Amino acid sequence: MTDTTDILTARRVAGSASTDGRPGSAPTAALAPTGLAVEHVREPLGIGAAEPRLSWHVAEADSGWEPGLAEVELLHRSAGTDTGTVAEVDVSGVLVPWPFAPLASRERATWRVRTLGVDGTATDWSEPLEVEAGLLSDTDWTASFVAAPWRENTRVDQAPPILRREVTLTGDVVRARLAVASLGLHEVTIDGVRVGDAELAPGWTSYGHRVRYLVHDATPMLTGGPRTVTLGARLGDGWYRGRITWDDRVRDVYGDRLALIAQLEVEYADGSIETFGTDDSWRAARGGILLSGLYDGEKWDGRVEPDGWQAVGFDDAAWDAVEVVDRPDAALVPFDGPVVRVTEEREPVWSRRWDAGAIQLDFGQNLPGRLRIRNKEVGPFGVTMRHAEVMQDDELATRPLRTAKATDVYYSGPGDDGSGTWQPRFTVHGFRYAEVEGWPGAELEPGDVVAEVIHSDMRRTGWFRCSDPRLEQLHENVVWSMRGNFVDVPTDCPQRDERLGWTGDLQVFTPTAAFLYDCAGVVRSWLRDLALEQRPDGGVPFFVPTLPDSDPAGHHAAVWGDAATLTPWGLYQAFGDQGLLEDQWASAKAWVDGVLATSDEALVRVDGFEFGDWLDPLAPPEDAAAAKADKYCLATAYSYRSTSVLAQWAAVLGHTDEAAHYADVASRIRVAWQDRFLRSDGTVIDDSQASSAIAIVFGLVDAAGPVGARLSELVRENGHRIGTGFAGTPVVCDALLLAGHLDDAYGMLLEDSCPSWLYPLTQGATTIWERWDSLLPDGRVNSGGMTSFNHYALGSVADFMHRVVAGIAPASPGYRTIRFAPRPGGGLTSAGATLDTPYGRASIDWSVADGTLSVSARVPVGATAVLDLPGAAPIDLAHGTWEASVPV
Repeated sequence: MTDTTDILTARRVAGSASTDGRPGSAPTAALAPTGLAVEHVREPLGIGAAEPRLSWHVAEADSGWEPGLAEVELLHRSAGTDTGTVAEVDVSGVLVPWPFAPLASRERATWRVRTLGVDGTATDWSEPLEVEAGLLSDTDWTASFVAAPWRENTRVDQAPPILRREVTLTGDVVRARLAVASLGLHEVTIDGVRVGDAELAPGWTSYGHRVRYLVHDATPMLTGGPRTVTLGARLGDGWYRGRITWDDRVRDVYGDRLALIAQLEVEYADGSIETFGTDDSWRAARGGILLSGLYDGEKWDGRVEPDGWQAVGFDDAAWDAVEVVDRPDAALVPFDGPVVRVTEEREPVWSRRWDAGAIQLDFGQNLPGRLRIRNKEVGPFGVTMRHAEVMQDDELATRPLRTAKATDVYYSGPGDDGSGTWQPRFTVHGFRYAEVEGWPGAELEPGDVVAEVIHSDMRRTGWFRCSDPRLEQLHENVVWSMRGNFVDVPTDCPQRDERLGWTGDLQVFTPTAAFLYDCAGVVRSWLRDLALEQRPDGGVPFFVPTLPDSDPAGHHAAVWGDAATLTPWGLYQAFGDQGLLEDQWASAKAWVDGVLATSDEALVRVDGFEFGDWLDPLAPPEDAAAAKADKYCLATAYSYRSTSVLAQWAAVLGHTDEAAHYADVASRIRVAWQDRFLRSDGTVIDDSQASSAIAIVFGLVDAAGPVGARLSELVRENGHRIGTGFAGTPVVCDALLLAGHLDDAYGMLLEDSCPSWLYPLTQGATTIWERWDSLLPDGRVNSGGMTSFNHYALGSVADFMHRVVAGIAPASPGYRTIRFAPRPGGGLTSAGATLDTPYGRASIDWSVADGTLSVSARVPVGATAVLDLPGAAPIDLAHGTWEASVPV
């Protein structure tokens, strides 16, 4: 790039809003607001806030139009008449405080919004969105938790129960809501038809503190009447009772009895309301699920499933009466994030007979999910399905699963007529390959075996593109690893006997996650549990939810525990949610104070357990913590980073004294770090890529000084191969950029020998690996006990790809101001990204040709941007689409 500073000019591309958004329509000042949302959900049924915050954005507006205030209209329904109440609110449209009286439990309200321009014009009203409060008080629950009366030895017999009860509707139903929670997993039905489409409900929370419930709209299933219907439910072990972690003995972590609470509230045409809830009138029996576990899979035997048990009139006299059990001490709270759903189906890309008749399948993508099979046989039909991420020697490579069996078994029942399908209900696997044993046909036909992709149904928000298809594939692998590991909680891996919410993995991945998907709901729920499970000394568990009987001693491991500060802060930068900072302030402060209290007099970390630069490529397979970087050098650097962030956090919340205090402490840590961990020549004592990069990006040293120069030397001496693990990987490319070595950053990004980001692509990877060499160059699986082929932590480089390669980043929280600052290199001729920000869609595309860098950038209405191109002074942009160019 040129070294001189040019005067940069940008040209707004012609175009304006139109009445219906179509080119050529009559122009108006601005289109009606769109993208209405309540809190962080777009299906606001049964929300847990009496005063929910509201969001929207204006998709298009004329170049001269600027938003002023906004008007929110609340439509009340009373005696068949809608009446409107209008309130003027902040125009930002991002998590605007509720401007009306608080909602009561079950209360419905429909709202819409229009934006007023500073010139006095107004948009049309948006389409309305209905919001409905959940059961906001414990007294709203009249139902009880019920369980099967028998006691099980869950280490031998894990057959979960089925429950039923018939109820009589006494009138014509015009509205029905079913609220359901469980200790364990549940699936509820009405007359045999499943209610809702949530998988693995109600997910995994810290059961000792919170049990979530879901509210379903059951109106379409109950309209008409009077009539009798059957309420049914299946229960599954899930995280509550199933085994967790790599230790097969860790079972019944939260309890050994599965229980259900369900409350059906129906409103009749005459306005009366009737409630049916779980109580001692329900009946219990064993169903067709013989075994159900997240790690080991599910075993179904249709021969023992009671035929017709979900139908009205079924004789359940031989069934047992349920037992009403005490409500847990935990709070019963509404679900606060997108549920887990089947989001996609994939047919196998190839299949073949193998090993005495078993059929092997490749779905072409490492994914989280399960198999759905078509029962084509009339009469006895049984198959066994095994899963794995990779193959070795033409067989499923199951060793990386460790003790997880990842096996589903199906036996048909007498009622199967050869026309149905089956899939396990209460398990999920991480796999690309599968083996089906017992399939009767010679070959598979389309639809016989389908992979259902299952994960938290988050809204996709960010996309990346560039001229190098390898980088596009790398980015796609990052996306799939996020999908694979956001299964209600953000986990480390979806396949082996672990699948835990490791704090360090999410901490380093937060900026990437918040770009790719609207993950605020999932992560905010997880952060609530982190705060609830935090130790009295501020220590943070290594994974959340943690185990109730885990080590009570303080946990102050850097990188991992810093999720208490850096993950909320990262979400704030992406989504502009100051309420999240308020909610997590006490947790973040406790973490930082705990770290400071366990440091030495100079505020340096000198002892205690540390993961360090976990899975540094130099670490041997049997010791993932044996990294080149000094653990306490990294830990002290992270202490500085979290303390600095906490100071900024305090300033945002108006805690002036605490902001000054933590800023002062951070400056002392910086001096102490330099005294302890810099050599006389100004470089870092451990001479590692990780420590050098972290020192630069965190601001512990001047990027233009000796550490930056030495980092470039280390990278070049290593042939631009990666030399960092979980801690150093997110920042190494940024450090090189800040140090003036962009060519080295691109050299690392585009290197494809092992270890590197592109090496897995040469081995056919479709997700991010846990180890740089999870699959060795000879095609053999790494011998290490931790060898996952779906871990997102090392995919945190996608954040660099978004901000630097494509060139889009938040210049202020929530992208109210956007920074467009691409830094081309590495021989790329084009790149770009699109992001649905809280203010609407933003995008950038650039190309290099004939010595000129040409850029096109889109700024959403309500936001502004800074365009910062190499060799030119930055300029400000208003909303609209802009084009600019500079010489290169």
